[in-house]
Amino acid sequence: MPIAGILSGALVWGLIWYPYRMLQAAGITGPESTLVTYLFAMLAGAFMLPRVLRELPKAGWWGGLLVLSAGWANFGYVLAMLHGEVMRVLLLFYLAPVWTVLFSYWILGERLNRYGYSVIALSLCGAFIMLWEPKLGMPFPRNPSEWIGMSAGVGFALSNVVSRRAMHLSVEAKSVSIWFGTAALTAPLIWWQGDWGLWHADAISWTELGLLGVALCACSFAVQYGVSHMPANRATLLFLFELVVAAIASYFLAGEEPGLREWTGAVLIVSASLLSGRLYAEEDQDRKSIDPE
Repeated sequence: MPIAGILSGALVWGLIWYPYRMLQAAGITGPESTLVTYLFAMLAGAFMLPRVLRELPKAGWWGGLLVLSAGWANFGYVLAMLHGEVMRVLLLFYLAPVWTVLFSYWILGERLNRYGYSVIALSLCGAFIMLWEPKLGMPFPRNPSEWIGMSAGVGFALSNVVSRRAMHLSVEAKSVSIWFGTAALTAPLIWWQGDWGLWHADAISWTELGLLGVALCACSFAVQYGVSHMPANRATLLFLFELVVAAIASYFLAGEEPGLREWTGAVLIVSASLLSGRLYAEEDQDRKSIDPE
């Protein structure tokens, strides 16, 4: 069940950028569509609220950190995918193994062995190759969308590790915290922009927003169940399925075809994520050798 939950989340997130782009073409901005879909997700998951309200007093600062990190991961992901090249943004997002290894060390106390150092080295090499611009020199993201995508990946890694750490919270509480955090971070930007395309949305657009909200509700619940019952490094490994889905979808739906550097960077970043799974496997083996029970 944890594996199925994470794979279903990877499938949804590998495709969800496309309906958001369709909504943007219909005049509904990314922040607006994000806010409404996550409000719909909260409405669809309203049956969870009684239990969530009972857990609120014991949420603590881990619960607050989960709200902020997961909220930015989701909102940043949507913003970056709306305005950037799908695969470049997603690969920067999936530098997450680097941040997962570091956050797991700081928060969960998972020690950094040779696999951990290799994960960091492979991920950074992949990013270096993909981002290197001979005319610009330093291998930095080349536009705001790529910066946002990379920072959303940091939030994604942190939220996975914090979700694993916050064992005192139920899957329901963690799911609602994601929806609330995303909506809370989106609302100020909409207020600042001041232009509401939602007033002109037709019935088709509202139906699409509602369906996206229901999908996000189911997806968030499934993913939180998965990451709550699985080590963070192994969960990151399974999320790589999203890269496969997004690569196929971006080719057929957006006409994007990654170049040689993007493919080379992708191989290294994916290898780092695969190695992060090996990192957990060795730790699990060591733990069993110490305590056979």
